[in-house]
Amino acid sequence: MHLRLAVTTLLLASALTAGAVLPASAAPAASGAPASARPTVQDILGHLPDDIVAGAVVRQDGVGAAAGPVTADAYLRAGSVTKAFTNTVVLQLVAEHRIDLDAPARRYVPEVLPKAYDGVTVHHLLDHTSGLPKPAPTPGPADGPGWQLRSVTPEGLLRASFAAATGTPPEPGREQQYNGLNSFVLGLIVEKVTGHSFSTELERKIIRPLRLRHTSLPAADDPTIPSPHAEVYVEGQDVTEQSPYPWAEGGLISTAADLDRFTTALFRGRLLPPAEQKLVFEVPAATNGRDNKNCSGPDACYSIGGLMRYQLPDGEEVWGKTGSRPGWDNGFFATRDLRHRLVYSLNPTGAGDDLPYIKALITAALTE
Repeated sequence: MHLRLAVTTLLLASALTAGAVLPASAAPAASGAPASARPTVQDILGHLPDDIVAGAVVRQDGVGAAAGPVTADAYLRAGSVTKAFTNTVVLQLVAEHRIDLDAPARRYVPEVLPKAYDGVTVHHLLDHTSGLPKPAPTPGPADGPGWQLRSVTPEGLLRASFAAATGTPPEPGREQQYNGLNSFVLGLIVEKVTGHSFSTELERKIIRPLRLRHTSLPAADDPTIPSPHAEVYVEGQDVTEQSPYPWAEGGLISTAADLDRFTTALFRGRLLPPAEQKLVFEVPAATNGRDNKNCSGPDACYSIGGLMRYQLPDGEEVWGKTGSRPGWDNGFFATRDLRHRLVYSLNPTGAGDDLPYIKALITAALTE
């Protein structure tokens, strides 16, 4: 059975603010339960599929479940969840003294960053305080049939983005603005200092050590995704096969089980020595950018490790990362002590906003 899906134009990270609730129709109360009872993860999955979400994969505290015509072991296109892997690889190279956290990024890739960005350090790229310009347009449905198979190179996207930039770049470090260009530059720095492809370093430093047998970073000319997986459609067109050109910014393919294993290893300090492990949860003392909708309130919320700090309705802070590609809205979140953790992957239909479902899942899975 096909999942007829449409691209969601919502950037999940841009709306993860506290206090959202699941639509009433998606939260049926159990017989005899008080009306104020918060829905459980199973309550939410039990309502699916519906007009908003055609399928869902969830892994709560290591236990997998699914709803709709998709299985709990399905592969997914992780999107910006990839950034947490990229930042971890960079911090590993920092620990090896092959990258200097406070060095100008142009020291490593002078051919990529214009001189106007001399003050941008590796640190600024990691925590989104670099002030790099908005990314140039990338392939989308408006580009006509086959758009999902088209790709851009990291260098090409960066050139186009800098060419379109206007005005003087802001002072690095003062304002946090979530920006995928940071991850493209970080991936190129990894390649420059190691002499290997970014995918090779990702495989060597994270995928193989953690035995993530269902995780890969395919080449930009490989549009396939292993089975089982959801079959996704945009405006009636099958886009299940699509270019993974977002690369170090968003090209990862994985499963909920593998993302859960990565989350556990990262939070427990298995991937980084103590000095760099502290940085995984260190958020800069920067303001939340005017155009940045990713963090609620006036302060930054992204850490040097690429994680997002998110406050539950009960006030507890949890950490994780969201990511989306056409047909998939994904993320992982966990309490700092791993008391509770969640990986989710929703298949939005495009007929409405699936963000309330995501917030409800996070609240249900991580709140005592």
